[in-house]
Amino acid sequence: MRQLIRGRVLDFHADPRDSEDNHRFWEDGAILIEDGRILAVGDHADLAREGLAEIDHRPHLILPGFIDPHIHFPQLQVIASWGAQLLDWLNTYTFPAEAQFADPDHAARMAGLFLDQLTAHGTTTAVAFCSSHKASAEALFTAAHARDMAMVAGKVMMDRNAIPAVHDTPQSSYDDSAALIAAWHSKGRQRYAITPRFAITSSPEQMEMAGALIRENPGLHLQTHLSENRDEIDFTLSLYPEARDYLDIYDRYGLLGPRTLLGHSIHLETREIDRIAETDSRPVFCPTSNLFLGSGLFDAEGLRGRGITSGIATDVGGGTSWSMLTTLAEGYKILQLQGQKMHPLTAFHWATRGNALTLGLEAEIGTLAPGSAADLVVLDPRATPAMALRAERAETLAEELFILQIMGDDRAVTQTYVAGRPCKQLRASAGISPPSPLR
Repeated sequence: MRQLIRGRVLDFHADPRDSEDNHRFWEDGAILIEDGRILAVGDHADLAREGLAEIDHRPHLILPGFIDPHIHFPQLQVIASWGAQLLDWLNTYTFPAEAQFADPDHAARMAGLFLDQLTAHGTTTAVAFCSSHKASAEALFTAAHARDMAMVAGKVMMDRNAIPAVHDTPQSSYDDSAALIAAWHSKGRQRYAITPRFAITSSPEQMEMAGALIRENPGLHLQTHLSENRDEIDFTLSLYPEARDYLDIYDRYGLLGPRTLLGHSIHLETREIDRIAETDSRPVFCPTSNLFLGSGLFDAEGLRGRGITSGIATDVGGGTSWSMLTTLAEGYKILQLQGQKMHPLTAFHWATRGNALTLGLEAEIGTLAPGSAADLVVLDPRATPAMALRAERAETLAEELFILQIMGDDRAVTQTYVAGRPCKQLRASAGISPPSPLR
């Protein structure tokens, strides 16, 4: 079935930092969709046909759906948990919450709610850490596949330095990951990411297993964490005294490359930056998490100056918002503190095509090019009274985008389309238990 999605359409074909010719904008535009794919994009007058089903979103903006390249599926109920810094936060909140994902029923319920939150905030693809339990990855892939929603995810590998309920072993982590790869990688729109959580929670034997999985499955993504927090770095190096630095641990096991996503990457040594550039590995900026946990400031322009491609992500639940709009707002502020600028066109490119480039999936997601998946977000720059008041003074597209970036959240997301199907519904606490009495 063909349908036409009408609105003010924006699509990027280049990075605004590289070229003034970076986007296409149709004031009265349309996207022609068939079987979950984009057939054409252009002026509405050129694409409209009598009898063609049409959904009119004017005067709202339509962009490719947001892409979140670093998020933790089992942490959806520990977001906004008071804590100190990274290691305390993990031990106090994260690991006990992740232990519950050994239960397939709990994991299945949370998977549906996790995907609901993503689409409610305009995110159509995520790169997700599951828990250490095979059941958690099974649940997320099952739910995403049922929605035809592109997901990159993996079972966390972690065999030490956490509570026993979230430990696996080097062999079980290999076996479970291999079974999940066989069952889910390239099934529909699902992709597997080999997922050693970070060097603190993986023994050398487990790192060997992660390296074996990469060698046996070339082309898969690998996701992990790097240099988020000074105490984390010190503890990591005490566990791997032979390593030259934190990055060298991953390098020794063959874990670096253009499909490697290095969450945070804040406190990097010069040699590490050189090696990230040499291997074309991909740092991921997580601004709300970095601020919440007091981790530090990501040097976006410094890395870019070395030719390094970086993503930008929510990092829920250390991150404090599911919204890529809020993520862009906090990212803007972190860069401001370092004398770096993020133009609104740059911001929206980063959350769409830029993150697709970071993942190497730009032919599938992140743009409105014909043949791409029909994953879309519809945005209202006048979604709240405060935004509407500010928008009265907006005179350019860039000004509208900046209002969305700085003042927007899920209320600004009018609709989200995954493979051409609308996903955002008004759900009054759907599936959520009533509150318990407060202590």
